[in-house]
Parts: sequence; C-alpha cells; structure tokens
Amino acid sequence: MPALSDEAVAILLLTLRVVPAFAFTAPFTLLRVPAIVRVLLSISLAAWLVTANPAQTWQSGFAGHGLAIAAVNELVLGIGLSLSLQFAFAALLTVGRALDIQAGFGLAVLVDPTTKSQMPLVGTLFAYAAAAIFFTSDGPANLLAIWTASVQAVPLGTGALSGDLGPLLTYLSSAFVIACGLGGAIMLGLFLADLAIAFMSRTLPQMNVMLLGFQVKALMTLALLPASIALSGALLLRLLRTALEAAPQLVAAR
Repeated sequence: MPALSDEAVAILLLTLRVVPAFAFTAPFTLLRVPAIVRVLLSISLAAWLVTANPAQTWQSGFAGHGLAIAAVNELVLGIGLSLSLQFAFAALLTVGRALDIQAGFGLAVLVDPTTKSQMPLVGTLFAYAAAAIFFTSDGPANLLAIWTASVQAVPLGTGALSGDLGPLLTYLSSAFVIACGLGGAIMLGLFLADLAIAFMSRTLPQMNVMLLGFQVKALMTLALLPASIALSGALLLRLLRTALEAAPQLVAAR
C-alpha cells in the first residue's frame, strides 16, 4: 500500500511536468479541446512515464525534499520544456504581424477561440500551417521522447531551469531567422510594391497613392501568401525540429 500511494503521488507530481505543454503551448492551444480532456491526457502520460521509469519517479525518494518543493520543481521544469515550442510559434506570429502592418492589415485581427486572445491575420495562417506539420510529422513522438529523456535525466522533484542563457539566446535567434525566412518573399514583394508606388507618385502627383497602395499590396499578399506557405514546408519543419532540440537544453537537474 505505501508503494501504491507513492506511485499515485508521483503520477500527480509528474502531471505538472506534462500539463503546461497541453494547457499553454501551441500547437495544442490552437485546438478546441475541453480542459478535462487535456488534464486526463496529461495524467495518462504521467502514469505511463512513472510505470516505465520507477527508479527515477516513485522510488527516487522525492518526498524527502517536501511535496510542495517537488511540485514547484516539476511545474518549473514543465514550463521550461514547453518554452521552446511557445517561442517558435511566437516567432511565426511576430513575423505575421509585421506582414500585416506592411500589407495594410494592421487593424485586421482574429480571435483565437481557445485562448480568447487576438492573433494577427497572416501569423495565424503561419501558426496553423506549422501545427499541421507538427501533427503530421514525428512532432508528437519527439515530444514524448523529450519527456521520457527528461525523466531519466532529471528525476522527480529535482528539476529547475538552466542558469545558462547561451542555449536560449542561440535558439531564439535561430527561431526568428527561420520565421523571417518564411515571410521573406512576401516582405520583399511588398517592399518592391511600395518602391514602385513611390516612384509613380513622383510622376503622377494627382494619383491617390494611399488607395492604390492598399489595393496593390493586398492583392500581392493574397497572391504570394499561398505560394510562400506551400514552398516553406521545409522551413517550418526545421523550425519545429530546432524547438524540440532546444527544449532539453533549457532545463537542468538540481
């Protein structure tokens, strides 16, 4: 019975390592899934991890450090493991917002039905494209492998965020460079359109430059956006792989 109770407590504590990814991190927040389903899925995955790694979980003596401290450590570790994916989708949304402003869609925002937050128009398309690639590739399997490796490397209740900011800064720069590469063709097209309209305004000063610019840039965005997303599958896959590779570097054992 004591072993059974220790195993049940370990499952609940390890749930705190898993649940931040389902509760706060894209692409899971892009799906309208009831909260109870997210919690049950987190508990099920935590039970699977505890069963597969008894020495690092319920047999590790986590209660000696205090259950409250162990719970805080697990929650911090779960947030750290989910930060990399969150930063990847934040880079896509940032680039999409920049394209919205450049194309004249600065006031056009969408409401995310899951988080009730405002999202940029183009950035939402980029985010859903990345989510589709994540679920159709080996993204979920890699995420499970990361959780398994984290349990083996960082026993229950001993996790913390890494104090070394080097891997985080390197990953952030790589993520935003890849995201800019995704929207680079559209940015270049819109810049050339602005340049052409500026020259035309010098030749035909009576022309309504603002009205013409909105129309031309809107049409150019609608023409280049599908092609950009269709040809950027490798970039999106690289961004997601970079995020998953960076996740273990953001945490460390105490």
